[in-house]
Amino acid sequence: MSESFNLKPSPTVLRPKPLIFKPSLQAERSTTTNRCSNPAISHPSIVKQARTELFAKSQTKVPSTKSQSRISSESQIHLIILLSLRIASYLPILFITYSVAVMNIQQNKKAPVDRVTPDKNELESGSAQPNKSEAESLLVTWDGDSDPGHPYNWSRPRKWAITLLLSGGGLVTLMSGAMLAPALETISHDLDTGAEETQIFLSIFVLAFAFGPMILSPLAEVFGRRPTWMASSCFYILWNTVAGFSKSSGLLIASRLLSGLGASAEFAVTNPVLSDMWRADERGTSFAISTFIPLLGPALGPIIGGAVTQTVGWRWTFWVLSIFDGILVVIALIVFDETYEVVLLERRAAGLRKETGRAYYTEYMTASERSLRPVLLRALSRPFRLLSTQPILQVIAIFLAYNFGILYIVLSTFATLWIERYGQSEWESGLHYFALVTGYTVAAQGGAIIMDKLWGYLKKKAGDDTAPEYRVPLMLPGAILIPLGLFLYGWSADKHTTWILPDIGIAIFGCGIILNTQALQAYVMDAFRKYVASASAASQFLRSIAGFAFPIFAPVMYQRLDYGWGNSLLALLFIVLGWPAPFLLWRYGATLRAKGTPQW
Repeated sequence: MSESFNLKPSPTVLRPKPLIFKPSLQAERSTTTNRCSNPAISHPSIVKQARTELFAKSQTKVPSTKSQSRISSESQIHLIILLSLRIASYLPILFITYSVAVMNIQQNKKAPVDRVTPDKNELESGSAQPNKSEAESLLVTWDGDSDPGHPYNWSRPRKWAITLLLSGGGLVTLMSGAMLAPALETISHDLDTGAEETQIFLSIFVLAFAFGPMILSPLAEVFGRRPTWMASSCFYILWNTVAGFSKSSGLLIASRLLSGLGASAEFAVTNPVLSDMWRADERGTSFAISTFIPLLGPALGPIIGGAVTQTVGWRWTFWVLSIFDGILVVIALIVFDETYEVVLLERRAAGLRKETGRAYYTEYMTASERSLRPVLLRALSRPFRLLSTQPILQVIAIFLAYNFGILYIVLSTFATLWIERYGQSEWESGLHYFALVTGYTVAAQGGAIIMDKLWGYLKKKAGDDTAPEYRVPLMLPGAILIPLGLFLYGWSADKHTTWILPDIGIAIFGCGIILNTQALQAYVMDAFRKYVASASAASQFLRSIAGFAFPIFAPVMYQRLDYGWGNSLLALLFIVLGWPAPFLLWRYGATLRAKGTPQW
C-alpha cells in the first residue's frame, strides 16, 4: 500500500552575498554631531560653523515626505529584506529544537516500553523475539483492505468535509497573496514608502510559498497532517493579524513573510491528505475541487480587497482573512481527523503497547527509528534530496515553474491593461478576473471527469495494471489551450479590440493552466505514495520561485514588446517546452522514475 525510498543527502549550500548598505542622511548628521562634540575640534567658531551646516541640511529636507524615503530607499529595502529573512531562518531551528526536547522527554517516560520494541537488525537476526512467527504477530498492520480505520474506507461525507475544509484554506492562502493589490497605493501613502518597497509588500508573500512547504511537508510526515495544518494555520492568523497593525514598512514586510510561511501549509498538506483518503480511481473529482477553489483566490482577492479598502480601510484586508481562517480552524477541530497511515498505525501500535506491555510495532517505525532526532533530520532533508535525485521530479518542477511563471506575469499586468488601455476604474478592472474564474471552472469540472474516465479506461486496457503515466493525456488539451489563449489575449489587447476578446483569451489560458496542473500534481501523488508530501513540496519549489521572480520583468517586457509580441513570445516559448512534454512523459516517464536514486 505504500512505497519505500532510500536517501542520500545532498550537501550543497548556497551562501548569500553580503549586502552593501549606503550611508543614509541620518548617519551623516550623526557624524557631524559627533565631530562637534569632540574636544579636539570644539572651538566656538568651528562649532558655530558645524551648527550652521547642520541647520542648512535640515532646511533642505522636509521630514515626513517621500523625498527622505527615496534618498535611502535602497538601503531600507535591503535592510528590511535581510531582517525578514533572518527572522524566518531561525523559525525551523527553534521549532526543531523545541520538538526534539519535547519528544526526548516523552521518550524518557516511555523508556521501559520502547526498549522491548525490536529494531530491524534484531528482527532479521531473531535475537529480539523467540521466533519469527511471534515477531510477525506483533507487527501492526491494517485489518485487510476493508479496515474501517483506513482513510480509504471512511464515509464519503467525512472525506468530502476534509476536502472542502482544505480547499477553503487554500482559497484563503491565494486570496492573501492577491487581496492586497488594490490597496498598495493607499498603503504606500500611509506608511510613506516608495514604489520598490510597495511591490515587496505583495511579492514577499509569494516568495514564502517556495520555502514553507520544504519545511512543513516533512513535518507532516513525522507529526501527521492534522497537527501540522492546525499549527501553521494559527501561525498564519497571528502574523496576518499583526500585518494589519503595522505602522512601518519593515514590520509589514516581516509579518507578510511570516504569515506566508504559515499559509504555505496548504501546499504542504492538501495533496497528501487527498492521496491518503481517496483511491486512485476516485481522485479526479476531489482533486479538481481542491485545485479549483484555491485558484479562485487570485481572481476574487483583488475584487474583495478593493471593496474592503474603499469601505473600512486597507488594514481590514488582513483582518477579514484572519477571521475567515479562524473559522476554518474551529471547523477543523470538529471534522479534520488525521489521515496519514504511518501515524494512524503507530497510534494503534502505541495503544496496544500501553494496553498489553508487549512490543507491538509497525513496518514504518521500529525501536531504532522511534528516536525523533534522526527521523526529523531525515524528513526535513527529504524534499531537497528528492528534488536533487529524482529526474522525474526535476522535469515536473521545471514545467510547473514555467506554467506558473507565465500565469503570474499575466496576473501582475492584467489590471493595468484595463485601467491604462481601456480607461476603466480599479473596481471595474477587477471584474475581468471573473473571465479567469470561468476558465478555471470549466477546466476543473471537465478535467475531473476526463481524468477519472481516462484512468479507468487505461487501467482496464492494461489488465488492471496502473501507472502514474495514465494522468499524462490530460496535458494534451492544456498544451494547446495555453498558447492559444496567450495569442488571443495578447493581440486583442494590443489592437484595443472590444473587451470581450481579451477576456475570452484569458479564460482559455486559465483553462489550460488548470489542466496541466491537475495532471502533473496527480502524477506526483501516484508516483510517490508514501512521501507524497515531500514530493509535492519538491515539485512546487521552483513554481513558487517563478511566481515571485517572473512578474519582476513583466513591466519591462510589455513596455518593449507590448501585449501582442510580449504574449506571443511567452506562447512560442511554451510551444517549445510544452508541446513535447506530454509525449516525453508518456514515453519516458517510467524510465525517468526508474533512474531516480532510491529514497527513504
